[in-house]
Amino acid sequence: MKTLSLDKSLTNHVRLSKEYLANDDAVKQVVKELASEIQTLSMSGCYWLSGATIDQLTRCKGLVKLDLSGCRLTSVRLSKILSSLRGLRSLAIDISAGFDSNQLSRESKATLSKISELKQTLYTPSYGVVPCCTNLERLLLYFEIYDLTREGATICCQLMVGQSSIPHYQNLQVFYARLAPGEVNQTLVNLYLAVFSVHVPERLHVFIISIPGNNPGHWPAAKNLLDGIARNGALEALQLPKTWLDQSSLQRILKHSAPSHLNFSRCSVFGSQLIHSILNGVMDLRQLVSLNLSGCIQGLYLDCTWKADEHIDSHVMESLASACPNIRHLNLSAAHYHSTPGSEEHLCAVLTRFKSLRSLALPVCAVSDGVKNPEYAARGSTAPISSSLMLGLRKGTRVGLQTYKVNSDLRDEQTSSSFRALLEGNPFLEEIELIGSNFSSAMPRYEPAIRKEQAACSWAGHIGDSEVAALGALGFLRRLTLAQLPGIVKGTGLVEVAMKCRDLQVLSLANLGLLKNTTYMPALIEALPYCKQLKDLRLEQPYINANARFFQALSQCSSLRRLCLISRNGTFQADAVTAFMASCRDVIMCHMFMGGSLVACRNLQKALQDSFAAERPALSVVIYPLLHEDLALVIREMPLLHLDEITLFRSRVAEDPPRLWW
Repeated sequence: MKTLSLDKSLTNHVRLSKEYLANDDAVKQVVKELASEIQTLSMSGCYWLSGATIDQLTRCKGLVKLDLSGCRLTSVRLSKILSSLRGLRSLAIDISAGFDSNQLSRESKATLSKISELKQTLYTPSYGVVPCCTNLERLLLYFEIYDLTREGATICCQLMVGQSSIPHYQNLQVFYARLAPGEVNQTLVNLYLAVFSVHVPERLHVFIISIPGNNPGHWPAAKNLLDGIARNGALEALQLPKTWLDQSSLQRILKHSAPSHLNFSRCSVFGSQLIHSILNGVMDLRQLVSLNLSGCIQGLYLDCTWKADEHIDSHVMESLASACPNIRHLNLSAAHYHSTPGSEEHLCAVLTRFKSLRSLALPVCAVSDGVKNPEYAARGSTAPISSSLMLGLRKGTRVGLQTYKVNSDLRDEQTSSSFRALLEGNPFLEEIELIGSNFSSAMPRYEPAIRKEQAACSWAGHIGDSEVAALGALGFLRRLTLAQLPGIVKGTGLVEVAMKCRDLQVLSLANLGLLKNTTYMPALIEALPYCKQLKDLRLEQPYINANARFFQALSQCSSLRRLCLISRNGTFQADAVTAFMASCRDVIMCHMFMGGSLVACRNLQKALQDSFAAERPALSVVIYPLLHEDLALVIREMPLLHLDEITLFRSRVAEDPPRLWW
């Protein structure tokens, strides 16, 4: 212990990100004591720290890497910090309204000229500090600009055209751009990409552009860019909008590459030919560890009982498993996978051959064994469930729905044998997502809240409590997402997961079972006290009754930090919320978008802020009616850290390359 206490190398790298209880005084003290020793400092997402605290970083003369994304930063403050950090080589910052590069001093620009790694989050149209960084090797851009101001005026990018400086990409090896929805963001990224239409850096080996939605638009110079990437070869990671890609360009790019990450999310234009292109085009697939095929193959079936736009058999997935033995992160969500007993090998059986899997995203229907009841099959199983609201309302025999008792011995036929085989074959899974093919969150980012859920796939109705209980076999599970499982009856499988998956840290549940009657709520209340490591809970379901029993159970999650409840026509008990926040002193985020009046929501939000803000510097409380017309204005004021990680729903498996940023 004495040796460790004197080892200064242990304080060379300091991470304050998500240290929600670190107030201004504590951070100032850390900087004061360790200023001469810190080489790497991450304050990413520390939105609660004051500008005066950020100013103290000028003491840390030896800093080589600094992450200030999400912090309060002006161009003047940034100039002072950079002027003091002559040895800085890696920087992450936000560019907000009012940023002016002309306020950067000569010394700060000299520091920027030596920066090799830059992560820049844009809240206003600007090049930020990119033109000053003449030796960039790694550039990460996050576009978070709204199309309209708070007053309703249109935001445009005309100011950028007049700037004389252009980005310097000569030495660039990594280019990453992730866009929030909006035309301004798409226009802006095209300006950043303009240099690529003339010259593609020879050492570029990671090129990722993530544009949300099904119509990302077309960039006129896309062909020149793809030709340049193909000439360079040796690509390690790739993601492009579907409108930029064509079959021949993709084959040329992959021909001489040994990629570690490929993301073809929403590239449905290729159909089954996409996997063939990967198998036949990539020089070496043994390096591939992350593959995202979410929504890229619509109508993907393992039998021919349905008339589909595209057909793929299990032999293609078998070939993929054989060629990519080291895949750790695989996303096959947002599609349909159907297999009938006696036909080709089930998809779940094929997935057991990916022995290195650690995170997996699947559509719910993919883990079903198919129709087990002849009477049900005779009625036709190809149509979607007309309304998941009607499931389980009949008093007669419930077709395709299972009942389950915790700790009881289940017969093999009660649980999907294919799903059970998948879990047994991949016991080291740390993250799993089961998301209904037709699921969409009731809370999109900019549009009004969705008032009507889309019907679930009929095959998803065969996945119920016993399948969820089978997840308890994953002893290393840390992140679990279950969305649009209409076959859930009592939710008792959640208790089994909570009791056995003791390392579970993130739990996201959405639209389980009956939508107008949350029948799984008693089981969830029973399960929560077992979740001692749970840090984040996201619950989305119409007609939730967040009463005292729910919050009392939730208060026993001793590690809980963030809570998000989204419920159309849901109700909450204000005094129960207050008592919960009082008993759980580490909870720093409480976002509730439910029913109730605007006055009731504002009163509770103000009461929580007044009561707990002083002792919890990072406290973020947002309580607002889900269906209110001004919801989008409220969302834009929320810390991006919470909005991006928990409040907004999306599949996260194989979303980005591993180790994208330090």
